[in-house]
Amino acid sequence: MSKVINLKPIETTPVMQGLDNLCNMEEGRLSGKIFWDQEIYEQELEKIFARCWLFVAHESQLPKPGDYLTTTMGEDEVIVVRQKDMSIKVLINACPHRGNKVCFAEAGNARGFVCNYHGWAFGPDGALRGMHESKAYEESGFDKSKHGLREVAQVDSYKGLVFATFDPEAPSLEEYLGPITWYLDVIFDMDEGGTEFLGGCIRSTYECNWKVAAENFVGDILHGGWTHDSAARAMLGGPVVNVGELPESYAVNWNGHGYEFATDGIGNAAVLGEREINKYLHELRPKVAERLGEFRAQLTGAISSCTIFPNFSFLPGQNTVRVWQPRGPNKIELYTWVVVNKNAPERIKELWRRGAMMTFSPTGVFEMDDGENWEYCTKTSRGVVTRYQDLYVGLGMNTYLPDSELPGNVFKGQINEANSRAFYQRWKDMLQSESWKDVPDRNNGKLK
Repeated sequence: MSKVINLKPIETTPVMQGLDNLCNMEEGRLSGKIFWDQEIYEQELEKIFARCWLFVAHESQLPKPGDYLTTTMGEDEVIVVRQKDMSIKVLINACPHRGNKVCFAEAGNARGFVCNYHGWAFGPDGALRGMHESKAYEESGFDKSKHGLREVAQVDSYKGLVFATFDPEAPSLEEYLGPITWYLDVIFDMDEGGTEFLGGCIRSTYECNWKVAAENFVGDILHGGWTHDSAARAMLGGPVVNVGELPESYAVNWNGHGYEFATDGIGNAAVLGEREINKYLHELRPKVAERLGEFRAQLTGAISSCTIFPNFSFLPGQNTVRVWQPRGPNKIELYTWVVVNKNAPERIKELWRRGAMMTFSPTGVFEMDDGENWEYCTKTSRGVVTRYQDLYVGLGMNTYLPDSELPGNVFKGQINEANSRAFYQRWKDMLQSESWKDVPDRNNGKLK
């Protein structure tokens, strides 16, 4: 089996050297050029998407040996497949003969994969098993063991979430996620049975830059009370709660990952318009408190959002999970799933699926609002003058809470752009670093 070759050193271009002028998070300013420039995007593919740990699957999607799904890591197509020993491999979806795609289905179960071009056949482990006119290869001294589907460098999982990275020098997944896992457990470990993804994957496209969407989920609750006001009123049947009036809320980040949340317990779930879901969460809360503690029990359905850098996001309570797949500097393909507790009643699972479709799907009342905003935030940056104007990312400066007992870098209040600043700082640090060992550590409040 062939591992992916070590990533070549990436030269720092003049554009990368000038990033300090385009992104200065100490001053809270940003240039729209980073959302439109093709050269910046190519560097992102190499220095971020070919290096970072990326979400590729949930273990519930691959229950049996031979189960597989296809996805992308950046713009590299991969196959995620369950092995006989129940481990998971991630294989590049390209035949090592002429590079043709070997698996065209989105998901299924297979004993192997066969290339349509010259009949090269691979096992679920990626090993080359045979090919059309195999005798001709044998006569040329061909060694099948050297021509299997290439594997990514590392695969690991956390609470059912499967991540992969192309970079053999990347830190472990545990180190990469750091203390943000304490918050991930609010949705992915609130119940002893764990979680599962419902149904298939919803795929849609938007003409926006991937960072615009990822940053929205990393910490932009500010837009909710304005952009989503009419939709929230329609779903709730009454006035919308003012986030600024909630008794306790925070923004927490770590190495570009961000989780912003209130302690209201039910706000996100409530806008699904399904009272049975609210009742389910209220009844489950004592068990969650016993499992995760009283503080996190207040977050299970609360007004909150999260992005794991660079492009994996979710909304607790509304239970929509998404990956912003880059398709150029001004286009994304959005992969969306609904996550539920595996032990939840089937009626509750169906209500969650239906509620998520009503709110966060291509025709959802919230997603249509977001999509339009994200597209125009991107399109304005094509203007040769407009792309250089300063964009403000300074809300919540000096709200860092150095004495907080919560994990991560903690900031006071959800209406705060601390997580956005941390996201863009990590983005810039990755682009300006030649390897993982060069990436600065800006935790412990160093970026306030």
